[in-house]
Amino acid sequence: MLKSLYIKNYALIDSLEIDFEQGFSVITGETGAGKSIILGALALILGQRADTKAIKQGENKCIIEGCFDVSAYDLKEFCEEKDIEFDANSYILRREILAGGKSRAFINDSPVSLTDLKDLGSQLIDVHSQHQNLLLADSRFQMQIVDALAGNKALLKEYQKAFHQYKQAQKALSELRDSIKRSKEEEDYLRFQYEALKEAVLSEGEQEELEGKLELLNHAEEIKSSLFKIHTLLSEDERGIVSALKESLNTTSSLSRVFPKSEEIAQRIDTAYIDMKDLSSEVEKLANDVEFNPEILASVEARLDLIYSLQKKHHVSTVGDLLQLFDDIALKIEKIDSSDQQLESLEKELKQKEDHLSVLAKQLTGSRLAVIPQIEKELVEKVAYLGMPNVRFQCKMNALDAPTVYGADELVFLFSANKNVPLQPVANIASGGEISRLMLCLKSMIAGATALPTIIFDEIDTGVSGEVADKMGQIMSDFGQKMQVIAITHLPQIAAKGKVHYKVYKSDEDNSTVTHLIRLSDEERLDEIARMLSGAVVTDAAIQNAKSMLGFS
Repeated sequence: MLKSLYIKNYALIDSLEIDFEQGFSVITGETGAGKSIILGALALILGQRADTKAIKQGENKCIIEGCFDVSAYDLKEFCEEKDIEFDANSYILRREILAGGKSRAFINDSPVSLTDLKDLGSQLIDVHSQHQNLLLADSRFQMQIVDALAGNKALLKEYQKAFHQYKQAQKALSELRDSIKRSKEEEDYLRFQYEALKEAVLSEGEQEELEGKLELLNHAEEIKSSLFKIHTLLSEDERGIVSALKESLNTTSSLSRVFPKSEEIAQRIDTAYIDMKDLSSEVEKLANDVEFNPEILASVEARLDLIYSLQKKHHVSTVGDLLQLFDDIALKIEKIDSSDQQLESLEKELKQKEDHLSVLAKQLTGSRLAVIPQIEKELVEKVAYLGMPNVRFQCKMNALDAPTVYGADELVFLFSANKNVPLQPVANIASGGEISRLMLCLKSMIAGATALPTIIFDEIDTGVSGEVADKMGQIMSDFGQKMQVIAITHLPQIAAKGKVHYKVYKSDEDNSTVTHLIRLSDEERLDEIARMLSGAVVTDAAIQNAKSMLGFS
């Protein structure tokens, strides 16, 4: 239940703090006094979008804060799902709107998203306005009413889980069929590509090796000539480097008797001599190995032409890319070859999920059909009590061709307020006042069947008056025994039924007009009911009538 509401710098409100109680409370006030402002502020902590125009003129920020007693609700699973710190007793929902356009939301001082605030708020308060009467024409809303009265919450949750699994399996099967169709259309081409790549017998690093070999073959004569020249420079009999080193070594060795340091020189020359002699032999061997071979050249060029052709054809630049493409094509062909088994497996899985869904859908249908006669009987009795003695009401349920997230049924509320008028869908025939009464009766029935959040009725009494208004007030008072009910009303008959009475009014202060919300004392309440009965001038008769309505002696 809503324990308290704090509003600062919102619209015409400077600062307002009010406590609320369990049971049936009423809020009254003249037209334009600011009742809609109170609801607008409340809507912000229920996750509605903010408008910076709502900030009181001249202020930088507005704050709305609501404190809720949640001890009657089981919110643990919700909090775990939303990663909100769980508190079994109370929650404070706060919203801050900044003049710069930014908005911040908090639950128990922890920042949260607007979606999380809205999800929690919807479980704590149900604001029922004249606009919500339009929901009565919504088949989903009608089904929600029947499910609530049938106690289908757990069953519907299980069904919806099965429905989503069924839709996922259906989607997976459809995607596989589309994939198989596309694959079948390109199967011949895939197999052609696969065989061409398979016949190429490609290997990683092959291209680089072949390109190096081609470079060698194209410059064979130049390489051979240069290598022989190097060999000659190294090993020529008299002028070669090896011969010069040999002679230098002999000369250095002859100095060893008279010049001790010559030994170190000799060692170094000896090392160079050995290296150059070895290098000379290696260069000679390389020169002899290099040979231009037209057949090998043609073979290398043909192999490279094949590689380049495959790369161009498949828009890749390396042999590694071609090998990866080969693996990808092989995998696609493997999937095509095994597609029948995959299709059979998914079809079997879909059938199992469909059968399970069908079982749950039949349970839902049976549960709904079982409760509908009681709903029709009880609603007719309640609505007849509100001044429609000839009312007829029927919940017509039809089977759908395909299941939806709400089951395999379609529901239509049929209604007639008069004997000579046939039953028709509620939206086509009921007046505003009749729909208000229907909605009030339905809400009261739901309140007796399941735990509801705080209900705020925003002028649900539109289109009714007199005895009917008195009876509507009694119904609100009755189910206010089970929960917190707050009614914003213009009718004294309803206002008099409230356990607690609040008044919204405006006052002129300095250069501004300010909206206030106060709790009325018994004497103030008597004056307010009398004013509602007689208008601006409160008469003695109105005061006596108000005393009678309030049960004052």
